Amino acid sequence: MATTSVAFDAAVLRAEFPSLVLEQDGRPVVYFDGPGGTQVPQRVIDAVARYYREMNANADGAFLTSRRSDAMLAEAHTAFADFLNACSPAEIKFGANMTTLTFHVSRSIGATLERGDEIVVTTLDHEGNVSPWRAMAADRGLVVRTIDIDPADCTLDLADLEASLNERTKLVAFGYASNAVGTVNDVRAIVDRAHAVGALTYVDAVHYAPHGPIDVQALETDFLVCSVYKFFGPHAGVLYGREEILERLPAYKVRPAHDRFETGTLDHEGIAGSLAAVEYVASIGERFGRPFEDAFEGFTGRRLALKTAMRAVRVHELTLLERLMAGLARIPDVRVWGITDPEQFDRRVPTVALTMAGHSPRAIAEYLGERGIFTWDGDFYAQALIERLGLFESGGVLRLGLCHYNTAAEVDRLLETLGELVARRR
Repeated sequence: MATTSVAFDAAVLRAEFPSLVLEQDGRPVVYFDGPGGTQVPQRVIDAVARYYREMNANADGAFLTSRRSDAMLAEAHTAFADFLNACSPAEIKFGANMTTLTFHVSRSIGATLERGDEIVVTTLDHEGNVSPWRAMAADRGLVVRTIDIDPADCTLDLADLEASLNERTKLVAFGYASNAVGTVNDVRAIVDRAHAVGALTYVDAVHYAPHGPIDVQALETDFLVCSVYKFFGPHAGVLYGREEILERLPAYKVRPAHDRFETGTLDHEGIAGSLAAVEYVASIGERFGRPFEDAFEGFTGRRLALKTAMRAVRVHELTLLERLMAGLARIPDVRVWGITDPEQFDRRVPTVALTMAGHSPRAIAEYLGERGIFTWDGDFYAQALIERLGLFESGGVLRLGLCHYNTAAEVDRLLETLGELVARRR
């Protein structure tokens, strides 16, 4: 850990990302597309290549490359236990992505439920944490209850949650942060409510993982899932499951498989890159995390570096968010969906959904894309939310995703370009 306090410097970290030097029409491109997948540092690219060069083999072999591969896999499980503050590497399971892992685990959980049991999902969530549970419920004859939102600020209706929980509730599935509008849920409060009626909790942390520290022990959730390509790594999914719950669930696997939930041969090269992504995040803590160490009493080593890294990232990103939101408020015809009160920004991540009168979200994205500013448009698989807001038929929203490698200058360039678009129409 660093011995002196150093102010967060995005330029230092940007130097690790080779894609950030890409130019379009003679100007650097701007990546505000992070919610669909972030850019990756050189060390992640190198780790994938190194796997192929030095350890490319299947598991459990009696020879050098297989042993190296096994050692890497063990270290990757340990690294993600550190990243999520799990009790044991045995609580970490790798898979293709969050959605695939959730479909897999939903089958195991469903096998323990009886007709008439209930599960709870939300309107705010990505379909990856809704559709698997609805499909399982249809197969098992379960009742699905959907928690509504307050459309004024796109926050969950906790009174609706309270009214939906009862002695038949067996699972509550919800997100840590909305991938469409950025709302951060009070995870621990929802977990406590679910546990009070004996229900399990399944948290989709895909969108929160790039933006803040995660501590599954403090949250006391039973499951939490994320995807590494959303926080500077390859396309791989990671599941945390409380060990005693994983052990008692039925497993759908081939008979000789050693692990009950990691089905088939894993994406070893992707996991090697995922390990490197965790090491990159830890390096942020080593460089810029010292001012936040007091907030993580009892943490040491890599776990402390990871937590302080994500706290430093969050402070930087919220500074950019304030700049972005203040600028958007000055542009005519722009409406931001979700939390817009600066006093409430601790309840959101720097993902901003907007619409602009006279322009479809796709048209805005194309205009920005032609000028080297990369954004997303549509519903981003948060279809129920976009339908609830009445925006589905008109193309959803434009999504601006800030990340720790973004800069104030990039925010200003975006605001200037959006202002030009409005001026052209007028």
